[in-house]
Amino acid sequence: MKALVIFLIISTISIYLINFNANAENWAQWRGPYFNGSTSEKNLPINWNKTENVKWVTKMPGAGPSTPIIWENKVFISATDEEENKLWAICLDRIDGKEIWKHEVGTAPRNRNGNNGSVPSPITDGKCVYFFFSTGDMIAYDMNGNQLWRRNIQDDHGEFRLSFYYGASPILYNDKIYLSVIHRYTEAIAKEGQPNPISYLLCIDPQTGKDLWKQERETDAFNESMEAYTTPYPFESKNGLMIILAGADYVTAHDASDGKEIWRWGNLNPNGRGNFRLVPSVVGVGEILVFCEPRGGAIFAMNGNQEGLLTEKNLLWSIFENAPDVSTPLVMNGKLFVLDDRKRIITCIKPETGDIIWRDRLDTKQGFQASPTGADDKIYCISMAGEVVVFSAGEEFELLSKIDMGEGQCRSTIAISQGHIFVKTAQNLYCIGSVISAE
Repeated sequence: MKALVIFLIISTISIYLINFNANAENWAQWRGPYFNGSTSEKNLPINWNKTENVKWVTKMPGAGPSTPIIWENKVFISATDEEENKLWAICLDRIDGKEIWKHEVGTAPRNRNGNNGSVPSPITDGKCVYFFFSTGDMIAYDMNGNQLWRRNIQDDHGEFRLSFYYGASPILYNDKIYLSVIHRYTEAIAKEGQPNPISYLLCIDPQTGKDLWKQERETDAFNESMEAYTTPYPFESKNGLMIILAGADYVTAHDASDGKEIWRWGNLNPNGRGNFRLVPSVVGVGEILVFCEPRGGAIFAMNGNQEGLLTEKNLLWSIFENAPDVSTPLVMNGKLFVLDDRKRIITCIKPETGDIIWRDRLDTKQGFQASPTGADDKIYCISMAGEVVVFSAGEEFELLSKIDMGEGQCRSTIAISQGHIFVKTAQNLYCIGSVISAE
């Protein structure tokens, strides 16, 4: 009888671990496994503090807006030590938060409005991990930390001309790295032996680090409106894979195989202002693409299966209030969640029609720069002051909890993977959850 009881206990635990691991999902790049800020992870906590429900805490070399990425039992994070002026590529053990390897990769630039060089988030395919920094340094390592290749994008393609340094992340999709540079190329002074760096979309071979192709992207934007801090978005159209870019007054779609422009829509700056830099990235819901006007102006949606020069007639809908200035929208469970990061208002939208399902205000001390993260029918947002707000992703707004992590200024988007929540403050990386599985 005793042996039977032990057998049943072991079987129950085994079934639980199998179910737990079946739901486990990697967070391989800035906006997660689906490029939209959501994951299929389940059984996530909604309450914790600095000691309860926290599995481990690892001190960071310094603040930085980059998001941690997670692949199985490894956590990768870029960081800046502003006291030593050093940029770091770091790998931690997901189980206990201990350092597995750490490489100094370069000299950090002077902090410019929160950008200290480690704004772009790493990317991984589970075989290699790729770090990119605002300095233009891109380094590939195997999962054990051995360097495979290294290059500097500015050395190869000209200086980045942005008011707040380079701030977008590369994406890894379909076995290729895509990186966009949208900047003030008309005012740039080319370095000797280099061309004037027109804005461009770059496709890189992840195995060698060499360029596969480069597509220039010219627009008629001027001054700061030429600048964008947006990350490319992969879109599976009826005619094949596209890479969608937003910034410099336009949204453009490019053939993922060669960069050729397929369509462009050009009304992100209807009044022709010179300070309309763009920060929120494009996000998709099926065939629908959603993008934002700069500085919280508006939210637009259109069907991405288009060709040529598009106009207002191609839009599905527009909303002219409570748009984000910095945060990228979230897609989860067929709904669109848009965070007005300055007014602290979250809006749930039906993406097919633009109908507002609900709208409410998040009661935090400061606004937001990190983007919302969704999982387990919940949404997690962290304010600049380090307050994590958790609320329901259902048919009506329901506040579930608010946790004050402190340690601002917090600009890093929350990542969720392997049954755990990863919260990066200005000082520490927290792993939050109730179960640690090494499987």
